[in-house]
Amino acid sequence: MPLMKAVISPLVVTLLVALQAGCGFQLRGAPPVSDALQPLAVDCGSQIPDSLCRTLKEQLRLGEVALSDDGSARYRLKLSSFEQDRRASAITSQAAAAEYTLRHSVDLEVVSDDNIPMVSKTRLTTSESYRYDETNVLAKQREEDALRQQLSDRLAQQIIFRLAPLSEARINAIREDYNSASNNAATP
Repeated sequence: MPLMKAVISPLVVTLLVALQAGCGFQLRGAPPVSDALQPLAVDCGSQIPDSLCRTLKEQLRLGEVALSDDGSARYRLKLSSFEQDRRASAITSQAAAAEYTLRHSVDLEVVSDDNIPMVSKTRLTTSESYRYDETNVLAKQREEDALRQQLSDRLAQQIIFRLAPLSEARINAIREDYNSASNNAATP
């Protein structure tokens, strides 16, 4: 019997791995950012939390996006107007907070090196709720800190999703529309 288990266990694992690979399963992740946006500069305003900026840059690097901090960038991703909010979303019978909702918001804009807006200023928001326990304040503070990091991760994902459709063809169409609109505005 032990010999049979020794043979069957690896066989079952191999079969499961083969089924998983064959069904098209893949981990969910950020869509790839087009090579057309490279090199990309990420401009985090002074009020943008370091955790959000660091997470965004890390996810871009993992997606093999060439980042540039100097004037050689063809496109600039600007983040501004970060806001975070914490509100009681449920109250106990003793009028104490039983649940809080955390909300993070940021403005995103992508501009080319010749000041053509590729993505006009867009507000991105994410939120999460958690239960609050007055008897375990320290643990709940740790949970809130972890949720704040998750919200930064989600905002970074949303930003990358906004960059994904900017292929070379889409960028060229945006440029043509912008130049056409500029020419029409200049002609009386």
